[in-house]
Amino acid sequence: MTDTTALEKMDAQALRSLARQLLETVGTQSKALDERAIEIKDKELKIAQLTHEMALHRRWRFDKRSEQFKGLQGSLFEETIDADLAAMQTELEDLVKPEDPKQDKPRTQPKRNPLPAELPRTDIFHEPAHAMCGCGCALKRIGQDVSEKLHYTPGVFTVERHIRGRWACVQCESIIQQPVPAQVIDKSYATPSLLAHLLISKFADHLPLYRLEQIYGRAGLAIPRSTLSQWVGICGVRLQPLVDALRQAVLTQDVLHADETPVKLLKPGQGKTHKAYLWAYASGRFEPMQAVIYEFSENRSGENAKTFLNGWKGRLVCDYYSGYQGLFGEGKAIIEIGCLAHARRKFHDLYEANKSEIAQQALTMIGFLYDVEHEARDMTPEDRGRLRQQKVKPILRKMRAWLVLQRTKATDGTALARALDYSIKRWGALTRYVEDGRLPIDNNHLETRIRPVATGRNNWQFMGSTRAGKRAAAIMSLVQSAKLNGLDPYAYLVDVLERLPTHPNQCIQDLLPQNWKPQAQS
Repeated sequence: MTDTTALEKMDAQALRSLARQLLETVGTQSKALDERAIEIKDKELKIAQLTHEMALHRRWRFDKRSEQFKGLQGSLFEETIDADLAAMQTELEDLVKPEDPKQDKPRTQPKRNPLPAELPRTDIFHEPAHAMCGCGCALKRIGQDVSEKLHYTPGVFTVERHIRGRWACVQCESIIQQPVPAQVIDKSYATPSLLAHLLISKFADHLPLYRLEQIYGRAGLAIPRSTLSQWVGICGVRLQPLVDALRQAVLTQDVLHADETPVKLLKPGQGKTHKAYLWAYASGRFEPMQAVIYEFSENRSGENAKTFLNGWKGRLVCDYYSGYQGLFGEGKAIIEIGCLAHARRKFHDLYEANKSEIAQQALTMIGFLYDVEHEARDMTPEDRGRLRQQKVKPILRKMRAWLVLQRTKATDGTALARALDYSIKRWGALTRYVEDGRLPIDNNHLETRIRPVATGRNNWQFMGSTRAGKRAAAIMSLVQSAKLNGLDPYAYLVDVLERLPTHPNQCIQDLLPQNWKPQAQS
């Protein structure tokens, strides 16, 4: 009787355990289904958004109203829209990759003209590593497939002939052939060198595509602007994961620089431009990792900086623009580091305007501070900090007292009063660099990275769309970060575009400019 009761008790325990397991399994599967449903809904929303955006861009591109953009403005507008359409098409294809192989119908590819026969050709063979079949028999070469890629080194076009031999085993009747090498742009005839030159020319040398079309024509092949635009758009999509990883790397630094500069943004529906902004964030001048990230925004709202720096803690070097001031304050995680170059500029402008003796004295004292920085330029942060304590602190004490004295004599509202007020009111932020050898004296490190944008504005005139602005910001981030690390941006992009199609996502950090090493030549 006791044995029977124990057995029933064991059966009841087993049933309860089985029930718990079933409930846990059902709960796990239900959670997975809910997550899958959310993922599908998000994907459907993104697809609908892209489809709508593409329809809008096509209307802008081919509508009669697009004729209002004449001459150079019209050319730049068309380049931007074509690049945007290619980027959106690529993003859409990535989203709708079918899980059912039966749905994977190949897109109809337009037939392109063969590359000019007069261009020099280089044969690149892709053959099996072994001439023996798995069954032990010798393979026999029965043919080959040839694809031609357009290779470009500045000023010279050549053609790479990729030859993939077909090998057959008579015994087991199998055919072996090397696969088509992976490419950044599927089925494109452009090599990484040509794509890299295109991106460097557009986003580092600031050449519009109509000029590149002429340059390539002189080299032997006039590539249509529509094709160049499509390549730019697709490359922007493919490089975006690398830019995202670079952004995360920048936000791991303890010291950052921030600045912004205006650019014109074209509103196609209105046919007018308005002021947009390119924001820039760089790792501190003395930080071990050097990189810069550009962010495009349609306005100058401080929310842009707040969004980018959300969750970041550290010291931010910036000017006195109000958009940054909301980041600082008691209890907040970001500490303001002022830019002494901005304070100096106030006195410089005053001296240039009326040869003010007070402005000249201020410039002399600030000059002493920069003399110390020049002396400490190549020192370690520790030695730089000690030198500042020894030489800079005495200068700052005298300068502070002098500024306050001069302000008591200056008339309110004058340019002199404003120059003095700028330094006195921001004295804490302007002098905070003295306490840490890792902090810079000014924001010039980043302003140097902003300067190419000002140069480019004279060439490309405006951003043709919000997408174009974001794409330019992304690729400029890679180009300028490569320069910061002493790299040739062209060589860097050639290598990255060649490796990116087969590079593991979990190893994307290896391709960042600060980590990049060229592939060993075989």
